[in-house]
Amino acid sequence: MGSHLRREKKQKEDRKISFEQAIKELEDFSINSNEKELYRFILAAVEKPLIEMALEKTGGNQLKAAKILGINRNTLHSKIKKLRINVSRWKRS
Repeated sequence: MGSHLRREKKQKEDRKISFEQAIKELEDFSINSNEKELYRFILAAVEKPLIEMALEKTGGNQLKAAKILGINRNTLHSKIKKLRINVSRWKRS
């Protein structure tokens, strides 16, 4: 298997682990907290892996990733900065 295919397989496994961790954390989250806390918690748990998945699918193209996610490119760019996502890791050489 080529290094590119191994890297893609590893990224998919890492993404699966991230979503599984998010679900586990959600199960552990106390339902006694207020709705704003629950909303923020869920966003924090799934937003970064979701954006990373879209960037992976588009080879790091933020405009295409934003379209997939249904958000404005500027909003995506802002979230990428806020979440400290390194877009260059998906850029195709």
